[in-house]
Amino acid sequence: MTRARILGRRILASVFSICLLLVTADAALAAKPAASIPADKLIQPAEVAAMLKNDAAARTLILQVGFKSMFDQAHIPGSEYAGPGNTGAGLQVLRDRVATLAKESPILIYCGCCPWSRCPNMAAAYDALVELGFTNIRAMIINDNFGTDWVDKGYPTTRP
Repeated sequence: MTRARILGRRILASVFSICLLLVTADAALAAKPAASIPADKLIQPAEVAAMLKNDAAARTLILQVGFKSMFDQAHIPGSEYAGPGNTGAGLQVLRDRVATLAKESPILIYCGCCPWSRCPNMAAAYDALVELGFTNIRAMIINDNFGTDWVDKGYPTTRP
């Protein structure tokens, strides 16, 4: 076998290994539980609803990091859709949205797709923001789902 052919196979094997590593890392990131978010960074829905009544909400970027179909059905007034935290593409949408913000900017993330203990989006989104250097991040804990823990409680909601 020629040296060029051996080198080509090694390069191909290296590229394959890197791709496999990236796919595995993305899956591992998405699989981290929401419970891994530090307790002092959590905020309850009632606190967020109260925040909406004062100027704190105007200064806080509120991002929904769940699924687009849920955001389209109902969301917190003034919040923006920032991609699902359980995919690399969704995390890139989040990164792009915050790219121009000061690192101390207040950011609140929420999902509400399912019970907190099974949410596939929150931990990855939180971790991505921390890795980008953001220091003022809060995560709204939703015990059951957005409908039960926000909409049904009569908190402010935007619907189509």
